[in-house]
Amino acid sequence: MKKVLLPVHGYDSDEDSLQLACKLAKGSKGKVYVLYVIEVARRLPLDADVIPEATRGEEVLQRMEKLGKEQQVEIEAEILQARDAGPAVVQEAVDREVDAIVVGIPYKRRYGLFNLGNIIPFILKHAPCPVMLWRGTNGSTSSTADNNLP
Repeated sequence: MKKVLLPVHGYDSDEDSLQLACKLAKGSKGKVYVLYVIEVARRLPLDADVIPEATRGEEVLQRMEKLGKEQQVEIEAEILQARDAGPAVVQEAVDREVDAIVVGIPYKRRYGLFNLGNIIPFILKHAPCPVMLWRGTNGSTSSTADNNLP
């Protein structure tokens, strides 16, 4: 696969999913596009300065770029502001004409049951390419626990 899209959000599972994305791209000397989506509240303009979230995104992307270099795979990282993460990820996959999307998700529970949230089902339903999920282990935690994005 020449182009792989990897949406990240600071979860422990991001590192494992990056390794998977790098393995997919490495065989064909491809590229991994790492995407951090900031969901902007509807009450704010889409281009609003969301400093804490942007700072967090930069830290996550820097970590992913460092790990990608260790894997000897070309990494292109970007922060994107959008109203909803699911459509933003799918649109990015379309725009970049990627061969696959790899999504790492933590093991989340809602009302005692494993839950994918809203974003993952949207990506699975609308993605223009294969989607691979890397689910963290039961009991794994995220480094910056947030249940909005994979």
